[in-house]
Amino acid sequence: MAESYITPEIKALIGLEGEPQIAWEPVERSEVRRFAQAVMDDDPIFWNDAYAKNTRYGGVVAPPLFPLFVPRQPPGSPDPLATAATDPDFDGFAGLLTTGLPPIPLPQLPRLLNGGNEVEFYQLPRLGDRITARARYLDIYEKTGRSGTMVFILVETRYTNQQDDLLLISRVTYIRR
Repeated sequence: MAESYITPEIKALIGLEGEPQIAWEPVERSEVRRFAQAVMDDDPIFWNDAYAKNTRYGGVVAPPLFPLFVPRQPPGSPDPLATAATDPDFDGFAGLLTTGLPPIPLPQLPRLLNGGNEVEFYQLPRLGDRITARARYLDIYEKTGRSGTMVFILVETRYTNQQDDLLLISRVTYIRR
């Protein structure tokens, strides 16, 4: 068997929690509307005050997956896509991950694939909520297949509002090869 990519340094990252990623602005009506349009969900709960007032939520809420897209670069941050101008292999994705976690040092495995997502929903975000994402490495392991050795990185991110109420938990498996 070939030497393992998972060094003691990498193994030590399992369980590590990243710095909280706090949305730089609260949930806004216009963002909720655009997100609902982007996912083609025209439920009036996402835009109609009169309708939403008479639901169990008592007001307009954001779609369930909205928190996944809230942690973004604040205005004035360097453009993460600027790398594309100097690196022909840049995939437009790796520099956009805002987990607060340190990168896994695997320069010999440059490709990044999404190996799957799992999401648990607890409550919908409301207008004015300030969303925080806290990510941690759940597991890091490797498998060898026909195309060679791959390293699987399981990241769990918990999304909460300003009262620390849990909105959702996302688990993503990243594959490096």
